[in-house]
Parts: sequence; structure tokens; C-alpha cells
Amino acid sequence: MPVNLSAPNPDELFAVGGVRLGVARAGIRTADRKDLLVISLAEGSEVVGVFTQNRFCAAPVILAKSHLAQMPVRAMVVNTGCANAGTGEEGKARATRVCREVGLLLDCDVRAVLPYSTGVIMEDLPDDRIVEALPACVNALSEHGWLDAAEAIMTTDTVPKAVSRQLTVGGSAVTVTGIAKGSGMIRPNMATMLAFIATDAPVSKKMLQRMLEHATQRSFNCVTVDGDTSTNDSVMLIATGSTPCPEICADTSDGYGLLQEAIADVCIELAQMLVRDGEGATKFITVRVEDGRDEDECRAIAYSIGHSPLVKTAFYASDPNLGRILAAIGYSGVDDLDVSALDVYLGNVLVASGGGRAPGYKEEDAQRIMNEDEITVCVRLNRGVASATVWTCDLSHQYVSINADYRS
Repeated sequence: MPVNLSAPNPDELFAVGGVRLGVARAGIRTADRKDLLVISLAEGSEVVGVFTQNRFCAAPVILAKSHLAQMPVRAMVVNTGCANAGTGEEGKARATRVCREVGLLLDCDVRAVLPYSTGVIMEDLPDDRIVEALPACVNALSEHGWLDAAEAIMTTDTVPKAVSRQLTVGGSAVTVTGIAKGSGMIRPNMATMLAFIATDAPVSKKMLQRMLEHATQRSFNCVTVDGDTSTNDSVMLIATGSTPCPEICADTSDGYGLLQEAIADVCIELAQMLVRDGEGATKFITVRVEDGRDEDECRAIAYSIGHSPLVKTAFYASDPNLGRILAAIGYSGVDDLDVSALDVYLGNVLVASGGGRAPGYKEEDAQRIMNEDEITVCVRLNRGVASATVWTCDLSHQYVSINADYRS
């Protein structure tokens, strides 16, 4: 069960003018489930993205980056059940065929269609089944298709992930709505497995890219479930410009800060949803590192704690074996770290200081915190003003079972 996470209320997901979404059942891996999504964008929409830094990136990632650089985007096509990664030239050919068919259905160039896939790696994309189901996606296109879209991109997710925000810019109502999928193979090195966020505000491409990089650095780049970076990670940000407020073409434009904050807020909530729905997760853990020299060293220590299987299994067992946290801090790669100067807190309990057990620390106090399903670990380095936060989850027996049986 996900940690304090339920499916979104469809009444709280707001349509974004210029974005229509349609899903279908293509039988890609499992019969009779939503597994194919087409997103249609109004002409003139701006689209930017960030993609996986995994060198073994999937065929759809290669094509999406190439198409994005060539012409304005008019559509996206997303399938679950098959990652189309580790498939060589054949994988690119099959993804290109799917883009071509979407282009024919929506009367746009093949290069105006961006493909995305998620699922099992090193299996051929079933393009025949996808092409056959595409007309059903197009027939279902609707501005109100966000929840169906969130369901159609799920793999081992247990709940769909979708978030909306509304704000006022220049006297006009502006909407930001986003969906994401991810539950395992989560340690984004730029983004998450798949996320699509859209706004109806008019934003220049340069400013949109800046907003996306700002948001991902504070959201999807701050989560880890298992430390693995997917071959298919993609986060896309769309601005359709359908609302009548003035264009945001510089960071000094009216509404720039408000919109940037709203986009980041949507991304942070989606990113936390990924962790709350982490494969087999029973606890949501915030790791905050404060008072560092720079953000990089804070992030390195936070990720070292968040990645550690020994730390994560201790949280699963509610075992205050907190020496594992100290060990993870010590091997984080911050070579000049003075461990005698730092303080470590579990919740509001000071557990370590001066290089060892804190005076007055009682294990029963830590046990009380460990029994909770949402836990904060705070490390104060006491040598600067920088900070970083990472969100992670515990590592349970069910995580092993899910991944051992993934292809069954």
C-alpha cells in the first residue's frame, strides 16, 4: 500500500486549454488495461524537456530529443508495458512508425510527434498493436482526460499520480496540471521515469526551459526509491498560451515568479507521490542536510543516506540501528567532512553529536520515531549555510518480490 497516498479526485484536476488527452487498451503487456496515451497540443504550443542521463537510453528518448530539436511539437504518444530500450535500430524504427501513424491521424509531421515508453527493457515494441489502437486514442481526445492519462502510463504504480494548481497572472486565470508515473527504478539523474506538465500560460521557450530545470532540480532530482536511474526518464513541460495573460518572455515578466513557483509545486508533489508509491514502501522518509558549505555536498550526503539498503531496511523494520546512518554519511564522498562537528537528528531526537552517541540519547525515544510511517532525518554539518533535501522510502520484502516477479 502507498504511504498516505490515494488516487486523485478527478474534480480537482483542471483542464489546460490547448491540451487534449486520449487513452486506449492496446494489449501491450496485459489484456484489458489502459496502456496507450496520445496527447494532442494546440498549434503554437511551446514544449521543453529533460531526459535521462543513462547512456543506455531508450529508443523513444533518442527520437523525442531529435524531434524536439527539429520543429514545434503537436503531439506525444506514450505506451506502458514495453520500454523499447536496449532494442537498437529496430527499436528506433518501430517508434518512428508509431510517430508517423499519430502524425497521419492528427495531420502533422512525423517529427512533430514525440514518443515515450515505459516497461520491460530489451523487448521489441509491439508497434502493430499500438498502431491498431491509436485511432481509439484519437477518438477519445478530451481536455478532461488527465486522470485516464495518469492511469494509462502506470507500470508497477498502485495509484495514478496527477496534480493541478490554479493561479492568477495579469488578471487572467492560469492552470498548471501534471501527471507522472514511477514506483521502482527511481533515482532520477535529471527527472523521473515519465512526467508531463502543462500550463495554459503563454511562455517563451527559453523561459519555459528555465522553469523546468528549476522545478526538476527541486523535485524529481530529490527522490530515490532504489538508486537506479531508468533508461527512459523524461519530464516534459508544455505551455499552450491559450489564456489571455501577457507572454512571459523574461524572468522579469509579470507572473514569472508565480508561475515558476506553481510549476515547481506541482513537480514536488508529483515527485513525492513517486516515493510514497515506491515499490513495497511502508514509510516515507525525508532526509534533510543543513548548514553545509554548498548544496552539492549536502545533496551527496542526503543521497548517500537515502540510497543505503542498510538504512532503508532498518526503517522497514522500525529498528533504531542508527549507526547505519552515520556510516552512510561517512562514505558519502565528502572527503574533508569533520564528523566530530555534525549533529544527527531522528525526528526531534538528537541521536549523534561530537562524533558519537549524543549525551542523553535514549533508544526508546528513537524507537518512538521509527514506529511512525513518515520520518525525518536531519543532519547538521555546522560549517556553512547551504542545505538540500531528498525524499526516499524504506526497503521491504515486497520490493524484492515485485522485482523478482516483474516479468511473470
